[in-house]
Amino acid sequence: MPPHPSHRLRRPEPLAAKVPEITGLFWTIKILSTGMGEATADFLAGVNLVLAAAVGLVGFAVAMALQLRAPRYRASVYWFAVVMLAVFGTMAADGPPIGHVGSAVFYAVVLAVVLWRWHRDEGTLSIHSIVTSRRETYYWLTVLATFALGTALGDVTADTLHLGYLPSGLLFTALILLPVIARRWFGLGEVAAFWAAYVVTRPLGASFADWLGKPAHRHGVGLGDGTVSAVATVLIVGLVAYAARSRRDVQRPAVTGPLAAARLPQPARTEV
Repeated sequence: MPPHPSHRLRRPEPLAAKVPEITGLFWTIKILSTGMGEATADFLAGVNLVLAAAVGLVGFAVAMALQLRAPRYRASVYWFAVVMLAVFGTMAADGPPIGHVGSAVFYAVVLAVVLWRWHRDEGTLSIHSIVTSRRETYYWLTVLATFALGTALGDVTADTLHLGYLPSGLLFTALILLPVIARRWFGLGEVAAFWAAYVVTRPLGASFADWLGKPAHRHGVGLGDGTVSAVATVLIVGLVAYAARSRRDVQRPAVTGPLAAARLPQPARTEV
């Protein structure tokens, strides 16, 4: 007996989104996570470099395994991955023996290559399209590159240009407003505006964390990296718990159609 016409016309639902919706809560947790990652990496390095490397590498591997295996976005899993990337990204930026400027240039090239490959293969860089394994892989490679680049940029302003931590934090606070202004009044695409702001969140959060944690002779407040890390961790846990409970950051399906949204490459978008 031939299948009923309705069965032939039924379209598969897109896979569940693996990243959160972009809200004020998202940006708050993201900036806190960058500061927490910077303070944690510096604190662990001050205790023992081997310990710092082990925590960074193992934590990164475990977090990525949990996130990639999750069937859909889960606030606790996603933000654990972001936090561990923040710690690991700090160490990655400090790794290349080419100086702060060299590291910034190197990771800017890495980021550009990842974004180019992602857009070439998928036709979009939108975080609302993270519904396949390949797109999620590109997403996390991009996030890692932004963390490393942002860390290097923060080091350039604070150390190489001798601005110090607080002026650097204020500088990046101003810079993060530029994509907002360009988006609202000059027609910058939402995807380009998002990734521009995303890069700046790293040096913004890290600069203020360094200012709060570093001693007075380094132009800091002197609270200590461990204290800053602990306070930021408590704030992040509280906000992530709220996100998980309220589910206000869960993306709603943008489409109900089939493979065009979930499995086939999207056409190039004008906002990129």
